[in-house]
Amino acid sequence: MDEPQSEPNPVRIPPLGLEGLLGVPHGATGLVIFAHGSGSDFPRNNEVATGLRERGLATLLLDPLRPGEERRADGFDIEPLASRLAAAADWARGQPELKSLPIGYFGASAGAAAGALVAAARDQNIRAVVSGGGRPDLAKNALAKVKAATLLIVGGDDTAVLDTNRAAFERLQCAKELIVIPGAGHWFEEPGALQQVARHARRWLLRFLSPRRLPPSGHVVFADRRDAGRQLAAALERFKDEHPLVLALPRGGVPVAFEVAQALDAPLDVALVRKIGAPGHAELGLGAVVEGEDPQMILNEEVVRLVRPKPGYLQSEKTRQLQELERRRRLYRDGRPAPAVEGRTVVVVDDGIATGGSAKAVLRALSARRAEKLVLAVPVAPADTLEALASEADEIVCLAAPEPFFAVGEHYEDFAQTTDEEVVRLLERASAR
Repeated sequence: MDEPQSEPNPVRIPPLGLEGLLGVPHGATGLVIFAHGSGSDFPRNNEVATGLRERGLATLLLDPLRPGEERRADGFDIEPLASRLAAAADWARGQPELKSLPIGYFGASAGAAAGALVAAARDQNIRAVVSGGGRPDLAKNALAKVKAATLLIVGGDDTAVLDTNRAAFERLQCAKELIVIPGAGHWFEEPGALQQVARHARRWLLRFLSPRRLPPSGHVVFADRRDAGRQLAAALERFKDEHPLVLALPRGGVPVAFEVAQALDAPLDVALVRKIGAPGHAELGLGAVVEGEDPQMILNEEVVRLVRPKPGYLQSEKTRQLQELERRRRLYRDGRPAPAVEGRTVVVVDDGIATGGSAKAVLRALSARRAEKLVLAVPVAPADTLEALASEADEIVCLAAPEPFFAVGEHYEDFAQTTDEEVVRLLERASAR
């Protein structure tokens, strides 16, 4: 085969004669095999694949289905499809430029998504699987055997498929995530919906197929939040030319973010978010509500499944938390409109992270609002939380991930509570620049 190229070239995969398009960027760190569920999947998959190649992942797009197979539903025999996907992975391991790359699958539509999961259940060397609008439940008993980290993406208005994905999610025993694209149907044809699928898939696959450098694990102590912000700003200097927007998680994140915004010559605002606690256990997060023209309620599907709150609880909590968000919006912005995020690099800043629930909700909401690049920046956080958030942001900048990690406040000499008055003062100073 010729020298690796980023633009895809036709390949033929023996012994079944599968035809595909292979694109290998220079210095590729992983390979993603795309399985189309029907002919109409190709344009959507191609858009996702293009974004992956831009971030250093090789892509192999192929249609493992035979004519007529895509028209079958629950009775579809997944076995031939899984065998074809496994053959493609075996072929890749025999190619000099691909043999050392970790492999992931992206399956779209019913058969393709299920086939990818069955193939992953058989091959312990598959690192990640993404199902976009698929029917992973068709993989049946194979679901419990999947070891590859699995992301299920479903349109919020595709109610029947959403229910089957939730059932499949319960059966998976691997690292997993279920992402619901609000307002999207089965084909993600709504404005911006496919772009959200592409971003979530890209971040998930990069998390499990590309190597990442972890922050230092030693103990660190900052004088106060302003000191932490100045040190964090130095690590974020490379984003200055992207003219980013800096968003702080109030209240403690605002003094940190103020220093970052000053150094990057960037506008500063707040990302208003409120946790939704479990009934009788407010500290256990079922999810969070993030402000906006169409406020987003981001749920932790696994915790919700375990707690099983009564009907109406989530909606009533959303309403209650929206009232608090409105109070803070009026106090902090004083009539200023929230900044637009579409097409921008957005740096989300907090004074530290423990479990990451609020940060996750904010990042999900910003992705839904079509931010071009999401950067999560914190002075300190536990390594396992950073790992869990790696598929929510395009980049994470963290100065230290101490082991063991007990609390954010242990890493500050002065960790006095940030007041509303200080938040308002810093936001006014930033807006007056």
